[in-house]
Amino acid sequence: MLALAAHALAEGQNKREPKDLWREPVVPASAWMPCADQRNWEPSGGNNGYILVTANGGMNQQRVAICNAVVLARLLNATLVVPKFMYSSVWRDVSQFSDIYQEEHFINYLTPDIRMVKELPNKLQSLDLEAIGSVVTDVDIPKESKPSFYLKNIIPILLRNGVVHLLGFGNRLAFDPIPFQLQRLRCRCNFHALQFAPKIQETGALLLRRLRKHEGHSGPLDHYLVGPYADSIMKEKRGQSAKASRYLAIHLRFEIDMVAHSLCEFGGGEEERQELEKYREIHFPALAHLKKTTKLPSPAEIRSEGLCPLTPEEAVLMLAALGFNRKTHVFVAGAQIYGGTRRLGALNSLYPYLVTKENLLSATELEPFKNFSSQLAALDFIGCTAANAFAMTDSGSQLSSLVSGYRIYYGGGKMPTIRPNKRRLAAIFVKNSTIEWKVFEQRVRKAVRQTKHIQSRSKGRSVYRYPRCKECMCPTD
Repeated sequence: MLALAAHALAEGQNKREPKDLWREPVVPASAWMPCADQRNWEPSGGNNGYILVTANGGMNQQRVAICNAVVLARLLNATLVVPKFMYSSVWRDVSQFSDIYQEEHFINYLTPDIRMVKELPNKLQSLDLEAIGSVVTDVDIPKESKPSFYLKNIIPILLRNGVVHLLGFGNRLAFDPIPFQLQRLRCRCNFHALQFAPKIQETGALLLRRLRKHEGHSGPLDHYLVGPYADSIMKEKRGQSAKASRYLAIHLRFEIDMVAHSLCEFGGGEEERQELEKYREIHFPALAHLKKTTKLPSPAEIRSEGLCPLTPEEAVLMLAALGFNRKTHVFVAGAQIYGGTRRLGALNSLYPYLVTKENLLSATELEPFKNFSSQLAALDFIGCTAANAFAMTDSGSQLSSLVSGYRIYYGGGKMPTIRPNKRRLAAIFVKNSTIEWKVFEQRVRKAVRQTKHIQSRSKGRSVYRYPRCKECMCPTD
């Protein structure tokens, strides 16, 4: 199938791309405008005690935890201590809040909403929080708990001890039912209060400049992503007639942690199975134990349900089938791809104008971010969010979810995102050795077109990913 794709791209080099590749359905998409910055309440006194949060996961999971913690502080009339980040054996990153975000802006912007401090008062710092029952882990809090859970179970701890430490706090606050103003606060935190640290903004601006081939054109989201450094993108302007080099960003969520956790197989045979099993035993021991003691769906069954991450080969087939021509400039986001350069070879062979942040930035420019995976992820976030078009390959990816939501919120209906239905794609890929390229192309386009409908957020869905709701965005009609 890759050979068929290469042939089709070679034949169609001078053909026009489908019109909707670089566009959203503009009228319905532009019918919403950002308004999460609007407030309709008095500041919270934070009188019921202090909330400490140590968020787990990578940068994107931590971002969600931060904003959920802000909402929780308002709900419980508590004072929030600037969140801290847990060290993970998977991510191996010691970054803390101020390494990634502007701490002063975060505190000042949310002052009309909640009371916030940088550290616990001295008298509380000396307490053994675990001994007094103030440490609450993800084991103690059900996933996506409703506000009533916190009012019933966390307020008593706050009132008794003056402090509670939420350890992990991954996806522990439901999206519904949440009062209108609290949901708006969630959006205000994500889209307005969290701004990247200056060194990330500066290098992010440099990345965007090189992605656009130094043409000196700024994008509609640059100011929100890189702040004052957006002006530097304009400095290399070559003349009024220069045309910006548009680019497609694709997030390949195909690092070894995702591959191992999926329980899927990717064509590597026994060697791959043993390698992933070993990784699971070290990093996901509970999953490894479950796999040995419980009958789980087979890799083929998992794949048929659309629960396997797209491989780089499948991702490039999707792009080719959608009609992106061989001259398309492609920015690939993600950490180290499982399978390395061998797997990326498929992308390179079909799309020679393919780059990563490692290609575009020198070793010296990347040195300040070396060994800080969350800060590197922030650069990927900037590169993907500012792209003319963005393609997701895994709907469960937190980065893809946050990027697509940011593009909706600030994009004015002009920042298209490709969201493949992986279950439909899986059924198509199973038959890819027996169907003609034209048929494959038609089926992929139909499967992706069905996900392009512009609609408001449905109940229970993430406001970070689907901000088209009256709490976050206001209808223009």
